[in-house]
Amino acid sequence: MEPVIIVLIILVVLVFIALIKTIQVIPQASAAIVERFGRYTRTLNAGLNIVVPFIDTIRNRIDLREQVVPFPPQPVITQDNLVVNIDTVIYYQVTDARAATYEVASYIQAIEQLTVTTLRNIIGGMDLERTLTSREEINAALRGVLDEATGKWGIRVNRVELKAIEPPTSIQDSMEKQMRADRDKRAAILQAEGVRQSEILRAEGEKQSQILRAEGEAKAAALRAEGEAQAVRTVFEAIHAGDPDQKLLSYQYLQMLPKIAEGDANKLWIVPSEIGDALKGLSGAMGNFGGFGGGGQGGGNGNSGTIPERREKPSID
Repeated sequence: MEPVIIVLIILVVLVFIALIKTIQVIPQASAAIVERFGRYTRTLNAGLNIVVPFIDTIRNRIDLREQVVPFPPQPVITQDNLVVNIDTVIYYQVTDARAATYEVASYIQAIEQLTVTTLRNIIGGMDLERTLTSREEINAALRGVLDEATGKWGIRVNRVELKAIEPPTSIQDSMEKQMRADRDKRAAILQAEGVRQSEILRAEGEKQSQILRAEGEAKAAALRAEGEAQAVRTVFEAIHAGDPDQKLLSYQYLQMLPKIAEGDANKLWIVPSEIGDALKGLSGAMGNFGGFGGGGQGGGNGNSGTIPERREKPSID
């Protein structure tokens, strides 16, 4: 009985192993290559799959999701004989599991080597300045070459990105000095432009201030002249309304004589001939002005009473 039990146990184990090998569960976004006696048979897609145990074998399981592969920095020589190190990142996706298994031995290594050689060809036709400023152009050229070459491998290259482009240390120092000089130049230009604008604004402000001041002075002078004219007109009308006689006019003229005589430059006085008659009338009321009345009369005898009489101002020297 014991050998029979052992055989039964062995059969159960074999059946269990056979069931395990028969039922293959493939995860989502994955594929498996099945070979029968070393020859490709079919590709297992996601889900539950049945294979022949001990005859069919799983050659390779491939992830069909988009993959990201960073490559180490690669030294590349530019057209002006400068060595730059370029880091690249490749985004690819397996579209044909069979081709990715049988058309190329290692598609990751193949993509890396193809990227390096393509980079050297592209960068070799560019100088350093163009290399640093033409990332999009380099990415597009890389993607075109890789997509064309990897199509038969069952690979689709979705994106190619340049992580960094590092020129030599001496070139970096020169570029930093040039950038610093450019920044200083732009700062000096902006400062000079600011000073220029400030001077222009200050000049415009002074001009407007002078214009407004002149306009204010002109308006003030006009208003002052108008006020004086109005005052003269008012006084004139008041005098005519009061109908003053010769005595009052003579008295007012005598009051104005000190103001007329003010200043050393006044050498000549204009004395109206009518003042003689006025002074004669005042001489009767004011005995202190008798001498002046006689002189005024003498001045009136030589004229018809309308021509003024000239008298020299006595010198103070």
